[in-house]
Amino acid sequence: MPNAPQSQNPPDRLTALALPLALVFVGFVALAWMHGNRAGIVHALTATEVRPITPRGDLAASERATIELFERCSPSVVYVSPLEHRSVRHAGTTSVEDVSTGTGSGFIWDRAGHIVTNFHVIEGASGALVTLQDNSTWTAKTISVYEDKDLAVLTIEAPPELLTPLAVGSARDLRVGQSVFAIGSPYELDYTFTHGIISALDREIDTTSGSIIQEVIQTDAAINPGNSGGPLLDSAGRLIGVNTMIYSESGSSAGIGFALPVEVVNRVVTQLINNGRVVRPALGVVMVRDEEIFRRGLSGVPIRSVDPGSAAERAGLRGVSSGSEGRLALGDMILKIGETPTPDTVTLLNTLDKHDIGETVHVTVERDGETLDVPVTLQEQDEP
Repeated sequence: MPNAPQSQNPPDRLTALALPLALVFVGFVALAWMHGNRAGIVHALTATEVRPITPRGDLAASERATIELFERCSPSVVYVSPLEHRSVRHAGTTSVEDVSTGTGSGFIWDRAGHIVTNFHVIEGASGALVTLQDNSTWTAKTISVYEDKDLAVLTIEAPPELLTPLAVGSARDLRVGQSVFAIGSPYELDYTFTHGIISALDREIDTTSGSIIQEVIQTDAAINPGNSGGPLLDSAGRLIGVNTMIYSESGSSAGIGFALPVEVVNRVVTQLINNGRVVRPALGVVMVRDEEIFRRGLSGVPIRSVDPGSAAERAGLRGVSSGSEGRLALGDMILKIGETPTPDTVTLLNTLDKHDIGETVHVTVERDGETLDVPVTLQEQDEP
């Protein structure tokens, strides 16, 4: 019987397990090391030194000019809080107190304590508080308003040394694209300074009284609720307008703001201070209503009647009269005041407002098919 083949000796069991055990051990050691040094690794990757500050150098000339303008003009701007009589209940008792009902802006007109703002800022108010840049608050002693131009003048009894009037400029020579600046208190954020350009000139806006203000300045300088009554300034820091309203469907600035031209402001404010009211220059005539002018397709203002003893009567202007056989004869139709066409009564009245009582203006009229130039010395408008 042949011998059976002999089997090989199996490898040693410990030797076969050595390599896997060694790998597992090395893995545990590595994990332990990584866990213990993770913070150190992260720190090594993220640690840095404080960055050095790079000097900016001098401000640009335009920046210095803007900063100087704000620092020079902002002391002239004020915060206006209209007041209203309201019943207030305290500890079971009811009393009537003056309560602030809104916010607006304004500016110092002179060292006598006259403050200019918009009429709509204090419309319906029983009084107003005026806060100056030093945070002192003063009660308005008098309030004079002219609703047709949306202007009001408040008077406070602050010391003259606290009152810095703005320099008055001109809106006559403004150009579209010119830089303008607004200072005011939008959303009760006092002394907010915004910058823009003149977007358009000779706009028209309606007032709460139903009148139309012409030659209004349009700007894209941000104007928001609370800016009303604040100044619009040119790059020299001169007053060129009073920020009055915005065009916006949301009620926030949409880059379309409007300001009353300073010429209107200067004329109205001077009269409010001197007389407590505005006295308008007039011809002394009763004019045909605009509705009738538009319905007839006319381009001029027909005179319905001439007031007895008026400037118009002395100048020989004519109203509607009875002709032969009881037929009405048309009177004069006013075509121009000076060089300004007057296609409707609104334009006619606004044109007269640019002149003074006692000043002689040339009135161009159409009479019986002829064009005449009639000099008229303007009178004070009679009270309604």
